[in-house]
Amino acid sequence: MISVVIPVYNAEHSIKKLVRKIIEVFKGVEIEIILVNDDSPDNSHKECLEISDENKLKVNYIKLSKNVGEHNAIMAGLRYVEGDWALIMDDDFQNPPEEGLKLVQFALKNDYDIVYGDYEIKRHSLFRNFISKVNDLTANFILKKPKGLYLSSFKCIKKNLLKNIISYKGPFPYIDGLVLSATSKIGSIKTTHASRAAGKSGYSLSKLLKLYGNLATNFSTTPIHLFSVTGFIIALISGLYGIFIFLEKFLDPSTPIGYSSIVTTIVFFAGIQLIFLGLIGEYIGKILKNVNQEKQYNIELEKLRDGKK
Repeated sequence: MISVVIPVYNAEHSIKKLVRKIIEVFKGVEIEIILVNDDSPDNSHKECLEISDENKLKVNYIKLSKNVGEHNAIMAGLRYVEGDWALIMDDDFQNPPEEGLKLVQFALKNDYDIVYGDYEIKRHSLFRNFISKVNDLTANFILKKPKGLYLSSFKCIKKNLLKNIISYKGPFPYIDGLVLSATSKIGSIKTTHASRAAGKSGYSLSKLLKLYGNLATNFSTTPIHLFSVTGFIIALISGLYGIFIFLEKFLDPSTPIGYSSIVTTIVFFAGIQLIFLGLIGEYIGKILKNVNQEKQYNIELEKLRDGKK
């Protein structure tokens, strides 16, 4: 069985057509579809209820009580998976269902635990493409991602790896970080990235920054090490500069004291310290939320398909 997991947000004009297309494409293949409504402000809830009523043998519908972001919503859906493979795809037809079937077939043929869709041409906005590039560079540096691997939201995951992923209980999941820490059997295949059928991206700048902040501070201590090295370098430069000033004043007592340079130096170091303290605060805040066992999501409604275990 293949379990198709779709996080739903602002998809009132596309989700019903998408589910019908998935059922058509996967005809002859045992599937279940898991729709996770991330507290969408439009009429997605009504559309998903109707879809569930129309396809009682195939569709599970989960509504979250609060918007928690794509990764948390996907984690909610993954915990309902019964299939041998979980296929994660967007709700706006940018991931054609035909390409989803190709992902699973490629994974089976090559014995991968996960296969990512590598878009031949990205149909995102210029801003989103820029942010994706930043994410790629960040993942290379912090998560030690294999070079050339594009961490797209379009992917299929094998059951054994899925169990490892959903065992994570922290409030800030980053699915690709969990994948990279759990397996090296990772593949990718070129896929079509279609234009958005309706609506607009649910990712705002603030949401993207929050996501990448979670990537940096939740799955790696690299930023802390980086600031430690930076602090050492700055301290070394400051020490050498101090020796230079002392020698200059010693050799030429008439040299005026550079108040401007002193003030500039103090302000610079104060800025570095504040950045460093802010980063430490991020780590401490996440530790606090983990200790307090903050939930990844809260379920308002679940409507399961007939025969769901």
